[in-house]
Amino acid sequence: MKLARRFFCSLLLAFAVGSAGAADLGTARPEAVGMSSQRLKLLTTEMKSLAERGELSGVVTMVARKGKVVHLEAAGKRELENGTPMQKDSIFRIYSMTKPITGVAMMILFEQGKWQLNDPVSKYIPEFADLKVAKVDPANGAVATVPSNHPMTMRELMSHSGGLTYGFFGGTAVDKQYVENKVFDQGQPMQTFIERLGKTPLLFQPGERWHYSVSVDVQGYLVEKLSGQSFPEFLQEHVFGPLKMVDTAFYVPAAKMNRFVEFYYRGKDGKSVKHPGVADYSKPPVFPSGGGGLVSTASDYMRFCQMLLNGGALDGQRILSPLTVKLMRTNMLPESARTMGPGTGFGLDFAVVEDPAAAGGFAGEGTFYWGGFAGTWFWIDPVYELIVIGMIQQRGDDMPDLRALSRALTYQSIVEE
Repeated sequence: MKLARRFFCSLLLAFAVGSAGAADLGTARPEAVGMSSQRLKLLTTEMKSLAERGELSGVVTMVARKGKVVHLEAAGKRELENGTPMQKDSIFRIYSMTKPITGVAMMILFEQGKWQLNDPVSKYIPEFADLKVAKVDPANGAVATVPSNHPMTMRELMSHSGGLTYGFFGGTAVDKQYVENKVFDQGQPMQTFIERLGKTPLLFQPGERWHYSVSVDVQGYLVEKLSGQSFPEFLQEHVFGPLKMVDTAFYVPAAKMNRFVEFYYRGKDGKSVKHPGVADYSKPPVFPSGGGGLVSTASDYMRFCQMLLNGGALDGQRILSPLTVKLMRTNMLPESARTMGPGTGFGLDFAVVEDPAAAGGFAGEGTFYWGGFAGTWFWIDPVYELIVIGMIQQRGDDMPDLRALSRALTYQSIVEE
């Protein structure tokens, strides 16, 4: 009788967690991995409540511990205008959650001996051979340039400390040059981006500080240069294919468009409207952005994260060595450049928690994480063997802090360390 009841419960759990790829990892009741079902249910309840109150258009959350999926839930709408419900297999623009995937591609090439951390970037990108650093006159805002005190290194490139910026996220004189010179024009090929970037001064001396930037788009270009393959082809062959990430790509095929989530902007009046200026994802892009071009599902991204938590392997497919994964989640910033925030450093395309309490409540030292422009987020906690993924497509002036909320609600559900 007990065996029959246990089997029935496992079937119910599999149905509740969902079958959109999540079952590939294996599912479990939260109690089987030291978590409380009752407490974890609060994550579901709060997300549904936010959607019902109109503070959130729609969301998918997913939690795995010790290699088992214990939570996969959808709430709200995939499209507000037609009232289309969010589904567990909905496809999202993950924007900057593309960056860790690009970082893994780079580290595959690192393991092949194609580059080293202390190499100058100009060794592989000649256009970066003579980069200058901007010097702004505070009196009139005029921009002069001075030589860089050393060539930007691959380590600095991969830790956002090389002196690059983004253009549209900042208001500095160099950011304005990025915009005026259309440096980050994704309607142009990556080669054009590199040529324009090489003619634009750095915001600061390499290694001086951490500053969010187009560094990972440069890495996407490097993947092509070092591998001899197009960036999308390399990712498909070396990452997406082996990990069975079947819905992760730089565009959404017509057959999957009915799962693609609308992107909204929530104004101060509490109303959500379609976000302006969103790129067309119905066809392969001219510029496959290593910094923000991918779409994915919660289940696909969970497979990527589980591979990293496992030390570089999943389901018999080894992507990286455990030592390489450890290197990626090791802080690369010198003490003088640690401007990420309290208790936090930066590795190779991940933020890294060095002091969990100072960092705001992450439980495990060495947790690594990032998020995306449309609100997506994830973290991987190697101490508690925990992965949490949140997928939304919404920005705004008065958005709830979903990352902090999910952190509190997930960690409080752990009842056995």
